[in-house]
Amino acid sequence: MTQRQTATTAMTALEKRSISGLSLIFALRMLGLFMILPVFSISAHQYSGSTPMLIGLAIGAYGLTQALLQIPFGMLSDRFGRKQIITLGLLLFAAGSVVAALAESIEMVIIGRLLQGSGAVAAAVMALTADLTRDEQRTKAMASIGISIGMSFSIALATGAALENWIGLSGIFWATALMAILGVAVLHLWVPTPHRRVSHRDIEPVPRQFGKVLRNPQIMRLVFSIMVLHLLLTTSFFALPLALQDSAGLDKSQHVMAYLPILLLAFVAMVPFIIIAEKKRKMKPVFLGAIAVLGIAQLGWAIFPTSLALILFCLWLFFTAFNILEASLPSMMSKLSPLENKGTAMGIYSSAQFIGAFIGGAMGGVLYQQFGLQGIFLASSLLIVVWLLLVLPMQAPRHYSSRIIHLNELAMTDIEQFINRLNAIKGVKETVVVPEEQVAYVKFSPEETDVSELESFAFQS
Repeated sequence: MTQRQTATTAMTALEKRSISGLSLIFALRMLGLFMILPVFSISAHQYSGSTPMLIGLAIGAYGLTQALLQIPFGMLSDRFGRKQIITLGLLLFAAGSVVAALAESIEMVIIGRLLQGSGAVAAAVMALTADLTRDEQRTKAMASIGISIGMSFSIALATGAALENWIGLSGIFWATALMAILGVAVLHLWVPTPHRRVSHRDIEPVPRQFGKVLRNPQIMRLVFSIMVLHLLLTTSFFALPLALQDSAGLDKSQHVMAYLPILLLAFVAMVPFIIIAEKKRKMKPVFLGAIAVLGIAQLGWAIFPTSLALILFCLWLFFTAFNILEASLPSMMSKLSPLENKGTAMGIYSSAQFIGAFIGGAMGGVLYQQFGLQGIFLASSLLIVVWLLLVLPMQAPRHYSSRIIHLNELAMTDIEQFINRLNAIKGVKETVVVPEEQVAYVKFSPEETDVSELESFAFQS
């Protein structure tokens, strides 16, 4: 391996700085969005006009504007600049937090949450990450951001109850506004400015490909899965705080002591299943098993609503399964998406995640108003049965890796011959060349392909 090839395996100081800053921005946003989850349904009665349905809407409202604006914000960042659009999004997020902090009615909280969600910068942050990192480091960069999101989610649930007891719901919203402003500072004082802004087909959606992705049953099963997963999250966290306080008799000031150890235990329990799924090539059985465990947790909550021990045990089951699915679904999307549609598929996937959060909040409020807590958990169990039936025919994803190869002028003179040469390498399954970007996207089997041959081919192209 040449010195040039060895250098590509290590991140530069600039890349490390970029990834740490952008991961922090993601984490600050997710903290703000999720800190109200464990407390809002039991504390929102302080707002005038509160009803279960409107409380549920307030919990999930951010998901609607996130889903509608995420892809447009990403496209605007191509035209006007990544940092400009991310700054606008963070300021909208801060403004929504201020509106919610000052709210005296539940309707104003809903408006604040919708405004929070309108700061839909996820796609633009991903694109900026791609601008600031080399293609060889793309996977590591996205994994780092994924870890920051998972950690912020856990921290938010563990600290939300404690913060509400200390500074109240309005205090949480003020803290969220401050975190958004801190995100703007990190963006401009820590994150480097890219020298060039390019389209990244493996990261960003291509509008003309939407129809092709929506007609792909394999991809759409996973899109449906992430939507239902986040629907269940918001629905469950409408009901669980009420179940813990009203049915099991655990005061809301003590909820943090329940969430924190269970989150830690769930994270520990998740790890071996992720290893089995990835290393032992058992992704589909682990995926289906995690969905079934979510159903068991929902049934447990429905059948034993007054047992604190069983509620907490089912909460551990829920978080373990949720973490497994949250970690494995993006990996499955990457494996099942054709190379030319990967960025578009991930854009639709992310939007479905937020749509699920919105539907879940609204559904939780309506079901609670009509059928009580048991109705929420039984309806969720039924939905999980439908989910399992829909994903059972899904093909088990093959374990492929992908690389991006930059093309020189010689390769561009005969693209078809270049593709044939790449596809002739043992283990290469798919090659897509994008002439306007002067790159080739290559999907290959890591067990069959000599990666050094692929890398040396890249430097000779």
